[in-house]
Amino acid sequence: MSIVTVQPTGVSPADVLAVARGAAKVVLDPSTVAAMATSRSIVDGIEAAGRPVYGVSTGFGALANTFVAPDRRAELQHALIRSHAAGVGAPMPREVVRAMMLLRVRSLALGRSGVRPLVAEALVDLLNADVTPWVPEHGSLGASGDLAPLAHCALVLLGEGWVLGPAGERLPAAEALDAAGLAPVELAAKEGLALINGTDGMLGMLLLAIRDAAHLFTMADVTAALAIEAMLGSERPFLPELHAIRPHPGQSVSAANIHRLLQDSAVMDSHRDDLAHAVQDAYSMRCAPQVAGAARDTLDFVRAVADRELVSVVDNPVVLPDGRVESTGNFHGAPLGFAADFLAIAAAEVGAIAERRVDRLLDVTRNRDLPAFLSPDAGVNSGLMIAQYTAAGIVAENRRLAAPASVDSLPTSGMQEDHVSMGWAATKKLRTVLDNLTSLLAVELLAAVRGLQLRAPLTPSPAGRAALAALGGAAGEPGPDVFLAPLMEAARAVVAGPELRAAIERQIGPLG
Repeated sequence: MSIVTVQPTGVSPADVLAVARGAAKVVLDPSTVAAMATSRSIVDGIEAAGRPVYGVSTGFGALANTFVAPDRRAELQHALIRSHAAGVGAPMPREVVRAMMLLRVRSLALGRSGVRPLVAEALVDLLNADVTPWVPEHGSLGASGDLAPLAHCALVLLGEGWVLGPAGERLPAAEALDAAGLAPVELAAKEGLALINGTDGMLGMLLLAIRDAAHLFTMADVTAALAIEAMLGSERPFLPELHAIRPHPGQSVSAANIHRLLQDSAVMDSHRDDLAHAVQDAYSMRCAPQVAGAARDTLDFVRAVADRELVSVVDNPVVLPDGRVESTGNFHGAPLGFAADFLAIAAAEVGAIAERRVDRLLDVTRNRDLPAFLSPDAGVNSGLMIAQYTAAGIVAENRRLAAPASVDSLPTSGMQEDHVSMGWAATKKLRTVLDNLTSLLAVELLAAVRGLQLRAPLTPSPAGRAALAALGGAAGEPGPDVFLAPLMEAARAVVAGPELRAAIERQIGPLG
């Protein structure tokens, strides 16, 4: 079993994925314990001196000027968690909550939050015991970070609130802690605030989305190449010298992928010198690398933002090594919200151009001698007609989801928090856009496979043969209409999984 060790310098994106989607265990490096103990001693000194410090001896948000007596400061922290655990809606997926919890451990372990080591250790214990808090989907504005979602996590540490059961049901946290042999935590001054102030939820979702987008953008090159092959398109627009003269890095990678995917194909050989074909293919074919490549470059930008956030201190207030405790705005999610919105736009366009290729593949007037809707007996049979309807509907939804959340600020907390990031909403809808992109590429894969089957006896490229092998068992041979939804689900699984890409790379080498 893999182990993720949380260092004072934080964790890596791979660490987050291993904990969120795998069964990796989490341990705190001894140096993180020392860093937390040092910052805690500073908070204890402030308490002893009676100095007014936000979140230590005062209320929160609009109540920042309300002094809290020493004998009520532990009560203050518990009240904070209970009142801020105010989310509603369906529970967030287990992987999102686990990513968020690990990132909160990371934040505390940086030694700038002033908490006792036992607080971070309690979060680690939840992760290692596979106790996942029930975190409702609505509640965060990405303002002081993800206050409500993190409060729902912190509430479980107190033995209160809810957790996700084995079947996704909601269970009392106290029962789950008892079953795991864990005891509730009693918070001290500053610790409740330190558990909920930060960008961990939106960063966790962004890191998961980065991983998914990287895979899907490569699969978009695969499905584009298969569709182009099935439509008897040209490989010439993907020659490397044509992309060297417009040196966007993602474009060059995507073009190189598509060009390689189209080699060693009897289907391509059959028309390479056929002057009857159009001099230029349609944009959805010829410009595939320009769109998918721009999405790759967008992803590189988003990855850089996430990498910077992974080494950032996002708590408030922060405990500095020289003993100062200063308020900061580092919890504001604008960098992550902007990045998520940008990536959602890019992913939506990758899906939109894929749908245009599907429409072309099905249209008897444009698909270069394939039957209408890829049915050998069109008329009685509708073939993939309605699969394209589904794709069109998803494209329309993605266009709505691509509208940025990060420009939609609403003031809260008596105008103390008068500009919020909406970063939680931006990253949450980005995940929906990527899930929709999976479906769109699945429709393109299915249509391309049908097209290549109908080009028989011509042998497709190695990529085409791999796709036929991956989906052919479910798809069967072209013929009378069948119940299409299970076939589309099978295509989704092929697009989302690693097997098709691995099979192709065994034949032609690694894809970019």
